[in-house]
Amino acid sequence: APPLEVCSLHGEKLKLFCLEDKQPVCLVCRDSQQHDNHKFRPISEAVSSYKEELNVALKSLQDELKNRTTLKGEFEKTVQHIKSQAEQTERQIKQQFKKLHQFLRDEEEATITALREEEKQKKKMMKEKLEEMNRHISALSHTIKDTEKMMKDNDVCFLKKFPVSMERVQISSQSDPRTPSGALIQVPRYLGNLPFRVWKKMQDIVQNTPVILDPNTAHPRLLVSDDLTSLRWSENKQPLPDNPERFDDYYCVLGSEGFNSGTHCWDVEVKESLCWSLGVTTASNKRKGCDFYNTDVWNVQYDQYGLCERSGFHIKQYLERVRVDLDYDRGTVSFSDPVTNTHLHTFTTTFTDTVFPSFDSFSPLSILPFSSQ
Repeated sequence: APPLEVCSLHGEKLKLFCLEDKQPVCLVCRDSQQHDNHKFRPISEAVSSYKEELNVALKSLQDELKNRTTLKGEFEKTVQHIKSQAEQTERQIKQQFKKLHQFLRDEEEATITALREEEKQKKKMMKEKLEEMNRHISALSHTIKDTEKMMKDNDVCFLKKFPVSMERVQISSQSDPRTPSGALIQVPRYLGNLPFRVWKKMQDIVQNTPVILDPNTAHPRLLVSDDLTSLRWSENKQPLPDNPERFDDYYCVLGSEGFNSGTHCWDVEVKESLCWSLGVTTASNKRKGCDFYNTDVWNVQYDQYGLCERSGFHIKQYLERVRVDLDYDRGTVSFSDPVTNTHLHTFTTTFTDTVFPSFDSFSPLSILPFSSQ
């Protein structure tokens, strides 16, 4: 076989590159009819040009490999975070159910204790009645025995004893006692609507918070409480996945449930925070970068030091609580101070997208349960 550098048709050295056919050719090939009107470049020029083109494509692949490797690491971290989330959530589920189970056990014990106490009282009462009955039976027995003995006496003795004996018999003769009213166990007191009554009582120990925070949206420096109702700022950035839902610039977190109709209300305790922003935002608003407050945010804010100005309505006075009233259908978001029942501000708009409660703070905030409002 001829060397690779030699034309297989003419035996000449391959010195040119045909741009139309994309193949090396010799000088004889260039002048042949097969390559008539074709353009040619010296082999070295073509190699240089194509190497440059291939290098660009190769660089793109290398960048893609680097990005994919980085993404692989992020995906692996996400898998670990999912595992950690599941384990932590399972622990908290067990803790919550442990409390509920303990409540039910305490209620069961209290109900059975009350039943046994009533049983004890009712049995004591009947025992006293039985003792009284036994005394009466004994007395009757003696009266009967004495009367029967007297009946055997001679006529004179009988007549002498008759008045006293007759009086004694009459006194001993009483109407039959009956079982006293209310002597039996009041079964409905314990079994009547038992699950419902326990459930009603359980409402006194459980709380219903109108808005629950979504930790998957929280900036890595925000720590969301185990019950998902409060947040605080962390000195250290948490190693969390940079998922699309998560804020990466503002110290924000959103509510877990979006609203696209109806009226909704929640109170936020802000007394420990010197810089906060509260309101609602659309589901489609950008959470990455610093554009979040540019559009689709209806919020009020307080900043004692003027260090983190946000767009929105600025509150001048220190507050302990803020109430947010959302009327989606009317397109209003109202803010008030529930402590003094003072109106702060109302936004009026037309909602076309699902909106989520939003919270932004350097300091602790907590959403209050209905019972505290």
